[in-house]
Amino acid sequence: MINLSKRFLIVLFFLFGFSLICNSQVKKALEVTDMMKFRQIQSPAISNDGKWISYSANPDRGDPEVVVYSSDGKKRYVIPRGERPEISADGNWVAAMQAVPAEEKLNRDSKEKPAKPGMVLLNTETGNKKVFENVKSFQFSYDGKWIAYQETGENGAERRGRAGRDQGYTDFLQEKPERAERKKTGSNLQLLSLQDEKKFIHTFVRNFAFDTLSQFLAFIVADTTGAENGVYIANLKNDPAKPESIYGLQDAGAKYLSWNNRSGDLAFLGGILDDEEELNELNLYLWTPGEVSAETVLKDEQLKDGWIIYGENRLQWSIDGKRLFLGIKPQSETVKEEQEEADSTIDIFDVESIVSDRGVDVWHWNDPLINSNQKISWNRIKNRTYTGLFLPEKGKFIPLADELMPDLRVTQNNNYLIGSSNVPYMKEITWTGRLNDYYLVDLETGDKRLILEKHQQDVRLSPDGRFVVYYKEGDWFLMNSSNLEVRNLTKGMSIPFANEDHDYPSPVPGYGVGGWLNGSDAVFIYDKFDIWQFSTNGKEPVCLTQKKGRTNKYIFRIHEFDREKQSYKPGEDMFVTAYHDLKKHTAIYTLITGNPGITKVVEEACKYSLLSKAKNSSKVLFTRETYNEFPDLWVADLKFKKPVKISDINPQISEFAWGNAELVEWTNMDGIPMQGVLIKPGNYNAGKKYPVLVYYYRFMSQRLFEFNEVVVNHRPCFPFYASNGYAVFLPDIRFDIGFPGYSATKCLIPGVQKLIDMGVADPDAIALHGHSWSGYQTAHVITQSNKFACAIAGAPVSNMISAYSGIRWGSGVARQFQYEQSQSRIGGSLWEYPERYIENSPVFFADRIETPLLIMFGDEDGAVPWYQGIELYLAMRRLEKDCVFLQYRGEPHHPQRYANKLDYTIKMKEYLDHYLKGEPAVEWIEKGVLYDGK
Repeated sequence: MINLSKRFLIVLFFLFGFSLICNSQVKKALEVTDMMKFRQIQSPAISNDGKWISYSANPDRGDPEVVVYSSDGKKRYVIPRGERPEISADGNWVAAMQAVPAEEKLNRDSKEKPAKPGMVLLNTETGNKKVFENVKSFQFSYDGKWIAYQETGENGAERRGRAGRDQGYTDFLQEKPERAERKKTGSNLQLLSLQDEKKFIHTFVRNFAFDTLSQFLAFIVADTTGAENGVYIANLKNDPAKPESIYGLQDAGAKYLSWNNRSGDLAFLGGILDDEEELNELNLYLWTPGEVSAETVLKDEQLKDGWIIYGENRLQWSIDGKRLFLGIKPQSETVKEEQEEADSTIDIFDVESIVSDRGVDVWHWNDPLINSNQKISWNRIKNRTYTGLFLPEKGKFIPLADELMPDLRVTQNNNYLIGSSNVPYMKEITWTGRLNDYYLVDLETGDKRLILEKHQQDVRLSPDGRFVVYYKEGDWFLMNSSNLEVRNLTKGMSIPFANEDHDYPSPVPGYGVGGWLNGSDAVFIYDKFDIWQFSTNGKEPVCLTQKKGRTNKYIFRIHEFDREKQSYKPGEDMFVTAYHDLKKHTAIYTLITGNPGITKVVEEACKYSLLSKAKNSSKVLFTRETYNEFPDLWVADLKFKKPVKISDINPQISEFAWGNAELVEWTNMDGIPMQGVLIKPGNYNAGKKYPVLVYYYRFMSQRLFEFNEVVVNHRPCFPFYASNGYAVFLPDIRFDIGFPGYSATKCLIPGVQKLIDMGVADPDAIALHGHSWSGYQTAHVITQSNKFACAIAGAPVSNMISAYSGIRWGSGVARQFQYEQSQSRIGGSLWEYPERYIENSPVFFADRIETPLLIMFGDEDGAVPWYQGIELYLAMRRLEKDCVFLQYRGEPHHPQRYANKLDYTIKMKEYLDHYLKGEPAVEWIEKGVLYDGK
């Protein structure tokens, strides 16, 4: 009996143990091929009625797909290789571009013509799909009853002969002159009725636009002979097969179709194409429904002398439909491309002819912009226009911007706009950053009044134009637009409105404006934590969040789904996001305008992000995420009751040893409290010491509840390392002006020691990794500490003296402002603080480095000159220090070619595995790779 009992217990123990093993099965590590397959959500949208959600799921490498869900989660459709989906206004259809299969693109013979993308149209009621080939763009009509899609251009001329006239083009030229065929022609535009599936083909179309009332489709034609060029209107209510020409003549051209949402009028620019097929002698045209042709409403001769309507432009109607904004410019600023003329004889001693082929740039000390910045800015400057205002009812044009005040912020009110100019400070901003004069521009007269000089901070105009609110030197000010009287809104308040975490040498900014109440009755302004309502009539300010933000460390911010919203009505409900500054999670609250007090809607230990609200429904689309929960799409009502999870695009997460994130706190060397995120390895065993990868920049603790993007790029993927037995540490860094390098050391070293004291970190297996600004910090920290087994620095500045007068080649801007006012935080020029530039430069202390260092640079880096990497590499080489330099040819600040991103990801892991895990060094680490002609 005893033996049987023992046997039973043994069997029971075995079964129980086996069950435990099965239930605690060790999860697997991520491989780079797994990372390639992870997908991201792009283009999420909810239909106007809230019944349908669409998005595209895009893998890091491979084919995307569009997924369409009913908001109750009961229906699901998939469009293979779909991307950029759009939902029709009535919710009955979803259209998406269809990409060429990834394998086909990769395996195509280089001599073959590239395959063209297509379009898929999905019926949300039935799930039926129709595929259309060779499509480059599409657009639904505003009522959702039509879709127009433009083909890629193949067979356009072939179809024109048999389809063009049959589809009703007006033959406004009986005689067509013989001439060479034009190259810049349009392509087929297909117009499809979504009610009865009737299709209409319009050929040689360059551009098209539905009106907002869904009565008309306007399109621009450019054919091979130029004979039928012009603008056509297809009446969607009455025979869309026979479009009418409203503007056209031999070699006509048109641009910028712009419908008036109120009147239904169509505005566009029209002119004549020259021999180079450029549009010249532009006029502004206006077409009113019911009229036979468009009317010329503005010509160059109606502008001030020497000014023209320019070809690179933008037409923008005001919401009330009474004003049309467009761009003009001086004729003197236009640049005509020079045409080479054949010369039968060449005088080899003609000095003027010889030097005309010179290649010299003149850099003058007093140039407004340095030469490199001029070159980068050239296309923008060449095509720059100055905004003016056309009033259709009066037939009047009012110039607003000009050469001395080139920038105008177009908003929706009848009185004023805000204009700005950096012209007086073009030279100075080389070392100070942004500076502007601000003006109030009268919409009735075009008169400009200077209201702020040499200003760097926020300036806002009320929706009705009655007030200007701006921030300066710690306070918010309110200016009356009519008499320019100014009142300090925040004077004497005990609450600071200046950024409390600002650690740059530049002027301290404020936290911004959250919107306006009832046009301009009040303005919402943020401090670090709370939302304040400041009346424009002098009443005492009201803290709408009742200072609960500051008391409980929540950062409250208004969230508005409607980007075109001008102001809030009294008593209106508003969504408010809340971020806990200490615990790092987010929550969603609501408040009522004008009434202090907030109501919690939803709050958990995660990050919520509000995406969109259905236009005609209470449905809200949002995401929630944590370190190990992907931000899938959810839908709920306005009170977030019974939310429904819509997507699940990466279910494979559960297969991997993802790890877990937790908050870590310590104090830096100055005794200042610090925070960071510790990601413990997957399959973590308490008491075991792990190799640690430290990755950082500035503030990182806010990532506690953020899902790390799983992609192959220049950054380490946290779950990739956590699943491969690493702990990952993301510490915050706080900087002292003048001493950025040592600031990093003061924060990092005690943070790393905290992990050692916790028993998590192997003190002999800790690596430091940073890119760009943290690449610099990494290079500097290892001159001051030998605590790290190895370090990786991507695109680091190593010599602040040579970098200070270097150039950011991506923008052409000199780097001086960055050191004096911005990220590098020196706080003055090289001649004011030469010792700071030396003390903060790793290259001058390279002899102290004992840490093996891997440097990575793209040799076309437009942000950090790649010779900064060369300087550090050569210094360590000369000192016989362990250093490897990866130069990725033809790459910018972040590697872009997939092969290079993958190579760096692999090399990064091999480097860390060797120095932190003791894996054998691969050949490139041990011996390098000699040049072999490739």
